[in-house]
Order: sequence, then structure tokens, then C-alpha cells
Amino acid sequence: MKGRILAVDPGEKRIGIAISDPSAMIAAPLTVVNHVKLLEDCRQILKIAIDNDAVLIIVGQVPGLEDEETRQTRHAKKIVETLRSIGSIPVELWDESNSTRDARQVRIELGVKKKDRLGHMDDRAAAMFLQSYLDRKFEQEL
Repeated sequence: MKGRILAVDPGEKRIGIAISDPSAMIAAPLTVVNHVKLLEDCRQILKIAIDNDAVLIIVGQVPGLEDEETRQTRHAKKIVETLRSIGSIPVELWDESNSTRDARQVRIELGVKKKDRLGHMDDRAAAMFLQSYLDRKFEQEL
């Protein structure tokens, strides 16, 4: 699939957003949306997707142990359902396990000072799992 892909990392307070380049090869952090209410959050996400010409939205979820449903997985599924009901851009779920930890580790490896690593990682975590999605899709096309 070619075209920009938007990634959504839903959190309890903030929603991280990342976007791919037009060739759907490289992910980059885009923005962070403060959580308000499900419908309002989804309207903001959809507006961002439209403004950035996204052809697909992926919503991150962390599966529970042995794939049991957790509060977080239910929330991610509600976001997917709501986005599908109010928009026409296709929406998929994607496993975002460890994306925040991985984003933090990358910043450590890049030598970012500890005081500069403080704060949210939501948009960077979204970029991490978006890149894993893009890499998997690229491998499948080979």
C-alpha cells in the first residue's frame, strides 16, 4: 500500500500520533492529542488523518497475556469502531507492545541527556510501532 499511514497510540491522558512518508517506508512522530472524550478524540484523529492525506489509520493495542482482552485493548477497539463509523479511511489494529520502552531506549542510544528525555513519549511510541507495521508490509511485498 502506498500513501501516508497514520498511527495512533491511545493513552489514558494523551494520544500519540505518527505519520509515514508518502511512500509508506519511513515513520515519523507527528503530534500528541490530549484525551478528552472518545468521540471528540476520534474526530481530532480523523481531521489529522485527512489533513495529512492518510490512506490508512492504524491504532496500537497491547494484547494481554495469552491474548486476553484488557481495558486497554477494549479502548483501542472502541477507537477503531468509532473511527470507522465517522470516517471513510480504513482503520486497523496493530500490536504496539513495548513501543514506548523501545522509543525511550533509542533516545538513550542516541545520547539524549536524561533531563531531555523526560516527558511524554506518545508520538515517538506511535512512530516506533508504525515503523514496525511499515517494515512488516515491506517484507510481505518482497
